Amino acid sequence: MGGQHKVDFLKFSGHALGQMFARLISVDEVRIVVEQGEVIASYPDDSPYPSELRLGFAGERALHVVFAYDEVLRTAYVVTAYVPDPKIWSEDLRSRRKQ
Repeated sequence: MGGQHKVDFLKFSGHALGQMFARLISVDEVRIVVEQGEVIASYPDDSPYPSELRLGFAGERALHVVFAYDEVLRTAYVVTAYVPDPKIWSEDLRSRRKQ
């Protein structure tokens, strides 16, 4: 995975939809992060498809999106989307703070 993706379809888990609704994150914002965001963690052994965590920006607002990508169907399966909490994430929002 790891590169930029052309996504024909986005499919959302119930968790992702709940997070998006609660935080007023739109489908278009998620698509931008999936297609253009920076990979900050990869999960190549996830099944049925490898997944990754990406950091992207919707205007000035930072977003994290976790998704799996089916290259054959060009479909991103969005697991969750959220605004990273600065208490949990480092200043650059790319790594977790040490506890």
